[in-house]
Amino acid sequence: MARLVESYARIPEGSPVRLAKRTSNLFRPRAASGVPGLDVSGLGGVVSVDPLARTADVQGMCTYEALVDVTLQHGLMPLVVPQLRTITLGGAVTGLGIESTSFRNGLPHESVLEMDVFTGAGEVVTARPDNEHADLFATFPNSYGSLGYATRLRIELEPIAPVVALRHVRFDDLGLLAKTVAEITETRTWEGEQVDGLDGVVFAPGEAYLTLARWAEADPGIRTSDYTGQQIYFQSVRQRETDVLSGYDYLWRWDTDWFWCSGAFGLHDPRVRRLWPRRWRRSDVYYRLVGLDARFGIMRRLDARAGRPERERVVQDIEVPVERLPEFLAWFDERVGMRPVWLCPLRLREPDGPGSARTWPSYPLRAGTTYVNVGFWGTVHVGPDASRGPTNRAVEEKVHQLGGHKSLYSEAFYDRETFDQLYDGHNLARVKQRYDPGSRLSTLYDKAVTSR
Repeated sequence: MARLVESYARIPEGSPVRLAKRTSNLFRPRAASGVPGLDVSGLGGVVSVDPLARTADVQGMCTYEALVDVTLQHGLMPLVVPQLRTITLGGAVTGLGIESTSFRNGLPHESVLEMDVFTGAGEVVTARPDNEHADLFATFPNSYGSLGYATRLRIELEPIAPVVALRHVRFDDLGLLAKTVAEITETRTWEGEQVDGLDGVVFAPGEAYLTLARWAEADPGIRTSDYTGQQIYFQSVRQRETDVLSGYDYLWRWDTDWFWCSGAFGLHDPRVRRLWPRRWRRSDVYYRLVGLDARFGIMRRLDARAGRPERERVVQDIEVPVERLPEFLAWFDERVGMRPVWLCPLRLREPDGPGSARTWPSYPLRAGTTYVNVGFWGTVHVGPDASRGPTNRAVEEKVHQLGGHKSLYSEAFYDRETFDQLYDGHNLARVKQRYDPGSRLSTLYDKAVTSR
């Protein structure tokens, strides 16, 4: 913390305040800055775990990989573990995260009990839902560092079993899939069995799968699957009706192949996969490769040489109410056509039973409503208008029409009025004025839309 404060003091007055960190899971371009950033190098660990209270105090730059390594020693896990190893706890709270337990546990910020925030004014405040900094506590999720940076968070934990039993259930009818998601979210069961985790994949029109996960006790007679080697997890979803993974491997089942995006580097070819070191089969490695492509324009040059239209990068996670999911996917097939896509149901957490959910102004989902996150990541050939983002703009407009929201980790194209309407810009500005009166931090709109 001392180094953090000292690094803040070294940033010239009037210069932007940013983190000095080498890794990121964001897909928004940012304007370059020659100003030194905040030194957060000592804020990447787990402070303590209370296995009786089922809580953990965690530094803001701690990755979920490091956090899970500690909590699993106690048979516990964070209530929501985002699917990529190098996502940080502070990042998942200020930028939102999601995973298969979100249908019952909401989003990562909903299990935060308190947090220390280093504000734009260079002060550290402890924010709780019921203290003098309750406005910061409520507005911080989805603020993406525009209000400050979390340096310590106390979060709730829950038990996880040694192994996870999976059922991959195929649906040819997306309407029936949506109804099943709504039913499981309400009852947390399906065909008489408990459901602890729920997500899905749509491979093609008429071919979708829900994966139902159940925490289970280890059975010496059952061998768990390993998808960190030659086998690929997402392919198993359409190949197997049932499966068993260790609890650890279940949490990171998507990371080894960055869902299915590792295919862009040839890793779905067994010959390439055998030569690619296992330690490099990680989402952060692939992200760095994408960064190199963006820096040197490798794919753009190859497309130009082959006479292919210019690509538009479409990397998005959106949420729509579950009953509007079939409509969105039908539109998506016609307008975008990218496959596969990921489905992840979510609902605001109700810790004290039905009707106890709290809402969060910077990402105003409706209490009592089941949403489905749709994740799609890749490129589409659109021609000379690629830089204007026509496909991304169309996605934003459609999601808005359907009463949904989109995550801001990727590029956004909203005008200011629409953006403030969707993310409660009035409240953001009010809270920012209190905790960053000198405007040392970029606004959320500048970060998400104007790339500052």
